[in-house]
Amino acid sequence: MTQPRAVVIGSGFGGMALAVRLQAAGVQTTIVEKRDKPGGRAYVYEDEGFVFDGGPTVLTAPNAIEELFQVAERDMAEYVELLPVMPFYRLCWEDGYSFDYSNDLDSTNAQIADKSPEDVAGYARFLEYAEEVFQEGYVNLASEPFLDFWSMIRVAPQLMRLQSYRSVYSMVSKFISDPQLRQVYSFHSLLVGGNPFKTSSIYTLIHVLERKWGVFFPRGGTGALVSALVKLFTELGGEIRLGAPVERILTANGQVTGVAAADGWTADAEVVASNADVVHTYRQLLGHEPRAATTARSLLDRRYSMSLFVIYFGTKKRHPNLAHHSVLFGPRYHGLLEDIFERGVLSQDFSLYLHAPTVTDSSLAPPGGEAFYVLSPVPHLGKAKIDWEAEGPRYRDRIFEYLEERYIPGLREDLVTSRIFTPADFASVLNGHLGSAFSLEPVLTQSAYFRVHNRDPNIGGLYFVGAGTHPGAGVPGVVASAKATAGLVLADVGKRRG
Repeated sequence: MTQPRAVVIGSGFGGMALAVRLQAAGVQTTIVEKRDKPGGRAYVYEDEGFVFDGGPTVLTAPNAIEELFQVAERDMAEYVELLPVMPFYRLCWEDGYSFDYSNDLDSTNAQIADKSPEDVAGYARFLEYAEEVFQEGYVNLASEPFLDFWSMIRVAPQLMRLQSYRSVYSMVSKFISDPQLRQVYSFHSLLVGGNPFKTSSIYTLIHVLERKWGVFFPRGGTGALVSALVKLFTELGGEIRLGAPVERILTANGQVTGVAAADGWTADAEVVASNADVVHTYRQLLGHEPRAATTARSLLDRRYSMSLFVIYFGTKKRHPNLAHHSVLFGPRYHGLLEDIFERGVLSQDFSLYLHAPTVTDSSLAPPGGEAFYVLSPVPHLGKAKIDWEAEGPRYRDRIFEYLEERYIPGLREDLVTSRIFTPADFASVLNGHLGSAFSLEPVLTQSAYFRVHNRDPNIGGLYFVGAGTHPGAGVPGVVASAKATAGLVLADVGKRRG
């Protein structure tokens, strides 16, 4: 029999992880990527000697990455070096308070005791709870596909016992009383596109995931990890086609038969897995297929994550007082999140994530310089009708003014280069529905079985990987989705081939 063939649409971390697993298992796999470089959201920009990771930049659960090399019988250390980041984040407020967030329990308890002594015992109880959630939500369920309603029913008792119907912020508040410490332990859901006041408390598991394995940054930037996975994949015999956006997933009699790209290239395949945006996949790539129509319509009624406004910039001076990852809270927490997720307002105030990778790896900037990106969560295009071509430069200037006043003195004078990436770019460049940065919002009613399934129930040979499918966004999430999807693909191919 001929070797089974698969096409993976998109080369984000989810698509790359799936392609490596399939190729290592003997499925001849081709990745087809729209952009001129691999990586998806982890695209790399270079300018004036600076290297800017498009994102993501917080790498947790390194064992999940290492497993990709292990299934190929390779040693990850020969491909990429992961550098520990400490503290994981520095959290800063406008009143001058800051909290260095790490997995050093003594340091954590000391900082909590200095801020709110009664919350030391509460944090211990929160940690016990979050460890239970981590075991159930990540260890047991993250890599398991939820293909039917009964799969959800089977885990419902555990989810109810863990009060997954409560929000992250609500659950943190059950254990911790200080308002700023509540922000410390609830902001994580924003990293996967969720509002802490609406996202299921299951996402408190991120705290334990970071405590257990740490936070890392690849030497050479996140792009170095992308390059390592590309090297691994091609060494195994995989093919990657760049600058070739897929226009259509080909089908016949309810079964995928391959893909057609915009440059006229086509490929026959018995397996097609989409790492592209789920709405884009169903509405554009499968717009001709009647069996996809119901799902395409239903996706329009779902809730989508916020978008992001991102500035990549380089300075000619270093700023030694900064941490690698900083979360800069504005004057409001709940009200700002309501503006972003519910009201669709571009607020005058903002909270920011500041990434300064040269704190860990100075090679990403010219000698003496520093590379940054800063992002601001903003409403997606369905919530706010903003002309980002006009508003983007103004919003950039407001953020630069804020950073210069509070965190990076002399920023605008020292600026060498900058570029912006807006919600409109998430929509046009990344095909993100409504410019959403993280696909479906991670609320309980859009999780597990209620998310887009790893295997389509109506079209044979069609699979999904990445943020829009189970378990969701974030590097650990999309890599876990690849493990779940690969298991389905290999089982299905095995059955078809006897």
